[in-house]
Amino acid sequence: MRRHLAWIGLGSNLDAPRRHVETALEELDWLPLCRRLRHSRLYRSRPVGPADQPDFINAVALVATRLSPLALLDQLQALEQRHGRMRGRRWGPRTLDLDLLLFDERQLALPRLTLPHPELVNRAFVLHPLAELAPQLRLPDGRAIATLAAGVATDDLHPMPADT
Repeated sequence: MRRHLAWIGLGSNLDAPRRHVETALEELDWLPLCRRLRHSRLYRSRPVGPADQPDFINAVALVATRLSPLALLDQLQALEQRHGRMRGRRWGPRTLDLDLLLFDERQLALPRLTLPHPELVNRAFVLHPLAELAPQLRLPDGRAIATLAAGVATDDLHPMPADT
């Protein structure tokens, strides 16, 4: 069985969001056929979409997996459910949001999953943690993550101190 590299975006803005993200980072190791290799520091960011919600805590993790992209997506959604994720309004508040950002160098366009994640290139809270972890990383189309990160505004993105 082949090992794949998957980049996962994590976010939370409800019910002790830092705890949800930190716990979910650890729980990525518990997913079947998965092992977390490393993760970014945590960031605080303003919400995308409705502004009448708390700020988010975000991070990105690199996971080695033997799962297919859809099987990994199923496991990530199950982990969201274990954290009490309720799917309400689009881009609304949530206890945990796990996005499959990249999977090897695959490009997919399926009803349930698009890879790379379609909003990845627009979101500082994804690009900066990715660039922190792997400045040499490139999208399947050749664009460099570090270059994309340098091109997005960071006014609403704040690295979190390690001890708070």
